[in-house]
Amino acid sequence: MPKFSKSLLFAVLAVSACGRVDHLGKPPSFTPNEDSPEHVAMLWPGLPLHTHPQRNVDRSSLWSGGQHSLLGDQRAIKKGDILTVVIELDEKAEISNDTERSRSGSESLGVVSLFGLPQRAAEHLPDGASLADAVSIDSASESSGEGSVKRKEKLTLRVAATVIDVLPNGVLSIAGSQELRVNFELRELLVTGYVRPQDISRQNEITYDKIASARVSYGGRGQITDVQQPRYGQQILDAVLPF
Repeated sequence: MPKFSKSLLFAVLAVSACGRVDHLGKPPSFTPNEDSPEHVAMLWPGLPLHTHPQRNVDRSSLWSGGQHSLLGDQRAIKKGDILTVVIELDEKAEISNDTERSRSGSESLGVVSLFGLPQRAAEHLPDGASLADAVSIDSASESSGEGSVKRKEKLTLRVAATVIDVLPNGVLSIAGSQELRVNFELRELLVTGYVRPQDISRQNEITYDKIASARVSYGGRGQITDVQQPRYGQQILDAVLPF
């Protein structure tokens, strides 16, 4: 085997195994929070709450109109704020199709008299052969198909998300992540999307059906997940072999 091919093979094996080395003989590591979109958004100082200094305002009053007062609006409105995303997915879909088609045809062609040629040809044809029915074609075709799709999904989750950006039209871009490690298996939940401030409830919550371009990922990594996945060689063969 050429030296270049050996190096390439070792590089592929190293890259494919690096994901499992993390939890080889130990629990999988958590994703670091530093430099994450949520962490960067929380460090953003933001704009001042008031463009002009307010005078004669008792900051210790419970009835002030500020966001942090007792009766203030506690909903997320700016970059770095936190809100709760409620995911309650309980959907069921069932589709059934049945198709059937049939067709039959028959064609015949006879040459009874054509300048006397059939009679002259009959003298040279075997006994019983004739050009009276020169061509006869019968055809029949039939096709049928049946298909059905059944899906049922149920998922109930709550995760805290952070406003990582405020678009020019006021729409909030949110991102949230949550990781839970039990023994040697790590479960992770990722949520991203865009929400309107007016869709956020007074409890500072928003449901998943009001998140535009919602991307929800619920999975994990660890020893159990590794066992459930086919080996890299099997996946390559499934993609390459045509039979």
